[in-house]
Amino acid sequence: MIKSGIQRTPCTKSLGLSKITGMEIFFKKEFLQITGSFKERGARYTLMMLSPEQKKRGVVAASAGNHALALAYHGTDLGVPVTVVMPISAPLMKVESCKGQGATVIVKGAHLGEAKEIALKLGKENGYQYINGYDHPHIIAGQGTMGLELVEQVTDIDAVLIPVGGGGLIAGTALAIKSLYPNIQIIGVEAESCSSFSAAQDADHPIYTSPSSTLADGLSVPMVGINAFATARGLVNKMVTISEHWIAITILRLVEMEKAVVEGAGAAALAAVLAGQLPELQGKRVIIALTGGNIDTTILGRCLDRGLAADGRLVRFGVTVSDRPGGIAELTKLLASMGASLKDIFHERAWLKSDIFSVHVKCVIETKDRDHADKVYQALCARYSHIIWGPSQVDL
Repeated sequence: MIKSGIQRTPCTKSLGLSKITGMEIFFKKEFLQITGSFKERGARYTLMMLSPEQKKRGVVAASAGNHALALAYHGTDLGVPVTVVMPISAPLMKVESCKGQGATVIVKGAHLGEAKEIALKLGKENGYQYINGYDHPHIIAGQGTMGLELVEQVTDIDAVLIPVGGGGLIAGTALAIKSLYPNIQIIGVEAESCSSFSAAQDADHPIYTSPSSTLADGLSVPMVGINAFATARGLVNKMVTISEHWIAITILRLVEMEKAVVEGAGAAALAAVLAGQLPELQGKRVIIALTGGNIDTTILGRCLDRGLAADGRLVRFGVTVSDRPGGIAELTKLLASMGASLKDIFHERAWLKSDIFSVHVKCVIETKDRDHADKVYQALCARYSHIIWGPSQVDL
């Protein structure tokens, strides 16, 4: 029914990451949808299922970005007016893109929960149908088409890893896959900052989980969907949570190794593998859903820097050197001889309590890897007596 309006995204094997992880990894590249995420599947199906009268009145939704983009695009394509409420934490690129698709955009609410309350009120006042981005039955059904596609694209699948926010994608996909291949493992991955599905499992029903700022903004849903949880709870084999540290590293790995720009939420499932949280999948055929690619360029830059830092390839340190002519030159010459690239440098004289002819220099350098960084540190220690190494001790 929705086949003519969405992309059949590729599901391709990653040679590099398969070698690194010891698994046979395939990526389902949902970030290649027209609006950049899997959300198009549920959005189009839900809009197509509206009554003729409701299609004229329009719909309203609350979204951090991807659901809003999908509704806006397919609403325009199908002639359905769309209003979306986006929390103030929504990435600027997603807000502007949504406006560009022709939707009425209201940026209000500290988080998705508050945005939802505003959207529900608007719907009641104006006769719009509220479309929950992860819990509407038609949304869940539409998302399930990803599962139908991937079992056609890859044979002998052992496990499918899916990022989890509100639970709509894992619910629909798990139902579709398990109906055909009940032995395939379904593993969900949440951000540590807002693990509402895991909390619901512990409580045996959806409960409120206070969200905090995260690189995976699309997964920051305070309470998993009631319908989504009821559908998925008996189908999901395992849930894991992942830290910001590993999400940043994974965004970097995908750029470097797959030439893929994927947002934090979209990278979460791979992050669980890279963090070593799923050792039982060694030697298995694993499909990882890369669910979205809508990331602000400024946020992408920060993620890459954080990934480099977490990887030990971007290092900062402080060292006291001579303030006489040639003191700084000697330091930079040493760094150059070690193959380290100097990215930033700052001199501090006024608060130094040692020799008046000394200066404390704070540096940020780029290295090849953590081993290379250790060698640079050893070389600095052999030449200078006062060195402060690492981010926790150097305030730039």
